[in-house]
Amino acid sequence: MSAAPVVVLVGPMGVGKSTVGRLLGERLGVAYRDTDDDIVAEQGRTIAEIFVDEGEGAFRAIEKRAVHRALGEHDGVLALGGGAILDEDTRALLAGHRVVYLSMDVEEAVKRTGLNAARPLLAVNPRKQWRELMEARRHLYEEIATAVVATDDRTPEEVTQAALDALELKEA
Repeated sequence: MSAAPVVVLVGPMGVGKSTVGRLLGERLGVAYRDTDDDIVAEQGRTIAEIFVDEGEGAFRAIEKRAVHRALGEHDGVLALGGGAILDEDTRALLAGHRVVYLSMDVEEAVKRTGLNAARPLLAVNPRKQWRELMEARRHLYEEIATAVVATDDRTPEEVTQAALDALELKEA
C-alpha cells in the first residue's frame, strides 16, 4: 500500500506554501515535505541554477518526477512548486487528493516576494510576468483544488486555520 499526503498545497511562488505547510504539519501531527526542496537536494543546485543551466523544460521534467515520487511516498503535508500543476499527468495524479490552492493577488505577491530576480520566471518585468503567470495558471489551480484559501492580508496562522476548516480536518 502506498502512502498519500494528508494535504497537498499548491499556489503561486511566494504565497506561503512552505510556511503554511509547516504549520499544517505541526497542527495535524504529520511531517511536512516540499518538492522544491527534494529537487534541490537531488540535483545539488538551486532551482534558479537548473533554469539557467538547462532551461524550463528540463526543470519541469525533474519537477514532474519529484512530484510523482512524493505523492506516492509522503503521508503528511506536501507542498508543490508553483508550476507543478502545468503538467497534465501531475494534475491527473492530484485527483482524489485533498488539494488546497493558496491564492493571492499581485499586490500581495509584491509585498511577500518583492518579486525578486531569484525567481527565474519573473526576471524581466516582475508584476507583468506574475499577472501573466497567474492568468495562465489560475484555472489549473482551481481545477485541481478541493479548497481555495485566500492568503491576502492574513497571517500564516489564519491561513492554516482556514485550510483546516475548509478541509474539515481535526488537529492532532
